Amino acid sequence: MPSDITPPADDATPADDAALADDAARTILVSGLLLVRDRRVLMVRSRGRDVLYLPGGKRERGETAVDAVVREAREETAIRLTPADVVAFGTVTELAHDQAPGTVVRMDLFLVRPDADREGGTVHGQEPVASAEVDSTAWVTSADASRCPPAGVETLRLLVAAGLVD
Repeated sequence: MPSDITPPADDATPADDAALADDAARTILVSGLLLVRDRRVLMVRSRGRDVLYLPGGKRERGETAVDAVVREAREETAIRLTPADVVAFGTVTELAHDQAPGTVVRMDLFLVRPDADREGGTVHGQEPVASAEVDSTAWVTSADASRCPPAGVETLRLLVAAGLVD
């Protein structure tokens, strides 16, 4: 994990109702997937949105951050993961895109391990497919930062600093 980012919160701790309710008005808690291939990271364009996001989304009540990223990866891209396939990369906190003024997104980032294997192939060999929740998928580099919301821009910066993405 790069030294200039905040480590993720304890991803083994389920989201608790009181914390979610307290933060609901100003902070959106999400998990984001970092699937890197050929120095590019997978992003998606959600239905009705004009920007690219990491596959991922909000934690459901009682769900850990890592469980949320595994679930969201499957729902948005048909990429099948287990919690053992990912490693915590960090957390970014930025102003939320297309939300009420002052709302921030706190995104726990999980990197798909390069050695994440599956019976009959590897996680990295799975091809992402846009689901009912997303219009399209794209492999992006830092050159695509203008197409991303603030949390995506910061994530791209961190991936470049870690030497993972161009």
